[in-house]
Amino acid sequence: MANNVPAGAPKALKTKVALITGSLGGIGFEIGLALARKGCAVVLNGIGDTSSSEAQLARLREAGGDGFFHGADISDSSQIEDMVAAVLARYGRIDILVNNAVTRFDANMDVLPVDKWTQAVAVNLTAPFHLSRLTLPGMKARDWGRIINLSSIYGVTGTAGRGDYVVTKHGLIGMTKVIALECAGTGVTCNALCPGAVETPHIKQLMVTRALAAGLSVEDFTRQFLEPRQPSKRFVQPDKVGALAAFLCTDDACDITGATLPIDGGWQARG
Repeated sequence: MANNVPAGAPKALKTKVALITGSLGGIGFEIGLALARKGCAVVLNGIGDTSSSEAQLARLREAGGDGFFHGADISDSSQIEDMVAAVLARYGRIDILVNNAVTRFDANMDVLPVDKWTQAVAVNLTAPFHLSRLTLPGMKARDWGRIINLSSIYGVTGTAGRGDYVVTKHGLIGMTKVIALECAGTGVTCNALCPGAVETPHIKQLMVTRALAAGLSVEDFTRQFLEPRQPSKRFVQPDKVGALAAFLCTDDACDITGATLPIDGGWQARG
């Protein structure tokens, strides 16, 4: 089927189709934008109104890639199947899968609501399983594919009060390693990205809220927040995560698989 990528687009990934969950904003959208700049068709997914999805799709097209939006609730396996079917109906293939969507509820394990735990496992771990099982056969048949799982610094370390997030992000790294080994020797790779503190809209608002509660300026609170975490003393920018993900989708990255790649300003280096 036609890829519908503009003729003048860059050619690195011009024939490829990417599906990115949780991609209407933040890291997910920046990955989509980076792939669109390489000529890739990008399917966005997430929870949002029609106007917000149309605005983001317009940005992808300006960057050089075709695409569309699918609003599947990925906690529901039947909606995942519908989304994959819709992508295949339009493009005939899914070459790149980015499992980015995430949910979390901050609470200690002994008081974490059961429904929040169930939701986190469904979105953060079970959805990537379903999406991988549905896309891997086509990737293997074409002998080319890329699966990128968005884990976290908390996929390789722990922290109190965020059990659902820590456990599922650790599990996503385990899934990454298994898929990579099962696809070794083929043209399919699977890697996990582990961002540290990324300057997303969510964390920007968090800094404002916590600074106000602490009676500090946002700048001072942000400095105190980053000091014990990221030696770089600055937030990772979402577009840098996008650039790394896009590189992993190129043929230059064909031998990078099963990797757990930090992008955290040195956080993981602290040990």
